[in-house]
Amino acid sequence: MLRLRAFKAVDDPESCQKFLKGHGDILSSIGVNKVTSNKATWVENPGTYVLVVEDPDSLEVLGGARVDTSYGNSKLPIASATGYMDPTIHDHIADAATEGTGEICGLWNSRKVAGLGFGSLFLTRAAVAITTQINVKSLFALCAPYTIATAESFGYKVMHEVGNDGTFYYPKLDLLATAMKLPDTSILDGASELELDRVGSLRQEPNQRFEEQSRRRMVDVQYQLDLKL
Repeated sequence: MLRLRAFKAVDDPESCQKFLKGHGDILSSIGVNKVTSNKATWVENPGTYVLVVEDPDSLEVLGGARVDTSYGNSKLPIASATGYMDPTIHDHIADAATEGTGEICGLWNSRKVAGLGFGSLFLTRAAVAITTQINVKSLFALCAPYTIATAESFGYKVMHEVGNDGTFYYPKLDLLATAMKLPDTSILDGASELELDRVGSLRQEPNQRFEEQSRRRMVDVQYQLDLKL
């Protein structure tokens, strides 16, 4: 059994440091050293919420993601990553921020849980689920090619109006990222039936144990998503 836990970054600095090290190690292993979402400043951002996949016995952090919100003290990572290439991204974020917006960022998983669905699917599911607790009406994301389909299953749409038809060379010139937006986190228009069901369940019962289906096998996940705000 693995635990998928959500918390406010400023409330658990120890877990934040484990997240930073794990994410940094993965990025370094693939030759990426400059990723805006991995700057340590988010650890002290009151508008950042963290999700970690951890071994409940050893408390080893095996993966994670963040939801950075417009209620924090810094720009969303997508703005820092792409704003110098297309400044109009700032306008899109500012418009969305009037109702509360955020960004799912910093997704990663260790090799110990590779192929089990945590790297994008389960963490995105949990991140979308907690948006109703933190008053985030919309979500941005900067997606690698292999995560676009997962994002679309939650109702994300490609932002064709920014960059080169929605794409940017990031975080390196030989890597392509796609800007995407989930317009309404409450209704998840365009999401798959599975994600409508699972996100709805996690919102009604944020602390639950569930056998999730991954590509390789069933995975026993203890969700602990009640932020107790």
